[in-house]
Amino acid sequence: MRNSRHRLLNKYRQAGGGTAGKASDRSLVQEVMEEEWNSLQSVENCPEALVQLGLPEDLAVLQDIEQELCDEEKSIISEYEKSLQFDENCLNSMLAEWEANPLICPVCIKYNLRVMNSVVMCPCGLYIPFQSPELTEQKLRACLEDNVNEHSAHCPHTPEFSVTGGMEEKPSLLMSCLACDTWAVIF
Repeated sequence: MRNSRHRLLNKYRQAGGGTAGKASDRSLVQEVMEEEWNSLQSVENCPEALVQLGLPEDLAVLQDIEQELCDEEKSIISEYEKSLQFDENCLNSMLAEWEANPLICPVCIKYNLRVMNSVVMCPCGLYIPFQSPELTEQKLRACLEDNVNEHSAHCPHTPEFSVTGGMEEKPSLLMSCLACDTWAVIF
């Protein structure tokens, strides 16, 4: 009986991860219980096994098994819901950060650009100081969009961006396209 119970619990544990919804979970528990009941029915046809089998005790064991299966099912569902909530919170946090700083760096195409104290900077290392204190992210975005749209009007390829500047000159953001052999100084 213990081996049968252990086998059924393992079978349920393996099947428990793929169920969806309380109705299908209940039907799985019901299926396990019916299988166990059929197993008991087949034992009842053997008179020598019937002597060893105490039906009220076995019924209590089956009820215990059913309760354990239901408790385990609830625990799995609860853990799954916690995992979903955590994933949703992480996604919401990333979206909130992205919406707060939506200007993507054209050089690395990975991080957000920031404009602070007339300096354009990015965690990738982009650092371009400006003389104009009225530079904002909106103005920078408009400048980038205008140049990309102007290029797209005559070339279907995506331009690349880079920073130029030597020791004596201040850095500039360049847009270049190898396909149409054009380049432009953005700022």
